[in-house]
Amino acid sequence: MPDQAIPGPPPLRVLVADDNPVVRAGLTALLGGHPDIEVVGAAADGDEALALAARLAPDLVLLDVRMPGTDGLTALPGLTRLAPVMMLTYSREPEVVAEAMRRGATGYLVHGEFTAVELVTAVRNLRYAQPTFTKSLGVSYEPNKNSSHLQPFVAQSSKARLTHATGLRRRAPNQPAFGLSSREVEVMDLISSGMSNRQIAATCFISEKTVKNHINRIFAKLHSSSRSEAIAHWLGTAREGWTG
Repeated sequence: MPDQAIPGPPPLRVLVADDNPVVRAGLTALLGGHPDIEVVGAAADGDEALALAARLAPDLVLLDVRMPGTDGLTALPGLTRLAPVMMLTYSREPEVVAEAMRRGATGYLVHGEFTAVELVTAVRNLRYAQPTFTKSLGVSYEPNKNSSHLQPFVAQSSKARLTHATGLRRRAPNQPAFGLSSREVEVMDLISSGMSNRQIAATCFISEKTVKNHINRIFAKLHSSSRSEAIAHWLGTAREGWTG
């Protein structure tokens, strides 16, 4: 009898709770584009998050702090009884962070202080019971009873997880970054994956105007005048003598 392939772990089932429809759509598009992550529901407030979590039994909840009606901190204790919760929010006040940790959050990321790749990796790492916190918060994690929700699987190498997390066409390792900032590198990778400005804005949680500003700087650094030229330079496939 031929050897049968050992199936991998089932997709990580994620519930998103945020009152901003653009953020919900961006998270759903970003996370849902990976075969090992499934966004099973999206809530606009804490009450809806609690109801969906009870019905859908997600593996992880991404939770905003400030929402109308029942906010994230109010809903947090009830949610942590159903699934691990990682805060994903613009709120970075020390007292808010401390209260989220006290109420059982197993991770805390602040919008604008992580890349799309880092977010996907943080979500995936919770499968391995590895919470992630925005570095500038200076938070250290002490496991509590909520970590029992996390069922660890055999971990891939960190490099393999990061490669799988991006799902993007990336420049060759020996290709220069052309002096791009970390955010410009992220935007350029998303451009090379075929995303529009609107999709990039939703994925990176920034405005389309900011995306356009990044693209203008990228084009200048890559000596390109169009998306196709920039992608060719970025992926190392530009024709000899093509300088844009």
